[in-house]
Amino acid sequence: MAANCFAKKSARLILTILAVASMASTGCRMVADGQNIQGVRLQQQGQHHAALQSFQQAIASNPTNADAYYNMAATYHRIGVEQKDQRQLEQAETLYNQCLDLNENHVDCRRGLAVLLTETNRSGRAFNLMKNWANSSPQLADARVELARLYEESGDYETAKLHLHKANQLDQHNSRAWAALGNIREQLGDTQQALANYQRSYNLNSFQPGVAQRIASLSGTPVGGGVSGSGGTRVVTLPMPGRSY
Repeated sequence: MAANCFAKKSARLILTILAVASMASTGCRMVADGQNIQGVRLQQQGQHHAALQSFQQAIASNPTNADAYYNMAATYHRIGVEQKDQRQLEQAETLYNQCLDLNENHVDCRRGLAVLLTETNRSGRAFNLMKNWANSSPQLADARVELARLYEESGDYETAKLHLHKANQLDQHNSRAWAALGNIREQLGDTQQALANYQRSYNLNSFQPGVAQRIASLSGTPVGGGVSGSGGTRVVTLPMPGRSY
């Protein structure tokens, strides 16, 4: 009888400890997300160093927060490019890799690292980064989209289209894949099909100002849409001139 009572008390104690631990973990994630959002706002205002402090606080609050590592990397990346500072770029590369250690499918981080590698004359490594990702995550459409981006930027539009078609087969609802396909077809002069692809993308996700602009430009008709919730975003957006996706 006493043994049963002890067992029940022990079980309740374990459940209580687990519940407290879960609440603490959730609290840490919420704090880190808030610090990330604040950092993104500061970064968008050009206050890079203040933003870095917010991202560092987010990591301190939640050391496994991949977004915080990415945000720090993207900020150092931007500073390095603006100031032509190799040390900042090296710091960015280290942080990108730390982010991917925590989340190998972090799309923004994969893209940021590929951009950095290309900018520092290591396009071969950028291709390997994306090819390995597509091979290790064959079910992930975004991996194909980012690999297609590299092929497009190297001028190989046909291979880029093949990967985008594969992305569409994997996920018919991936708005980025449709926008990317529209971008390539527009560059190739197939404006009618490009417009159809952009419209498909926009119908799936209206919070894409770049896509709305391309539809308006090709159709001559303004496109109304949702306003991207920049106040609630958790990740820094790297500048990608001319991109609709």
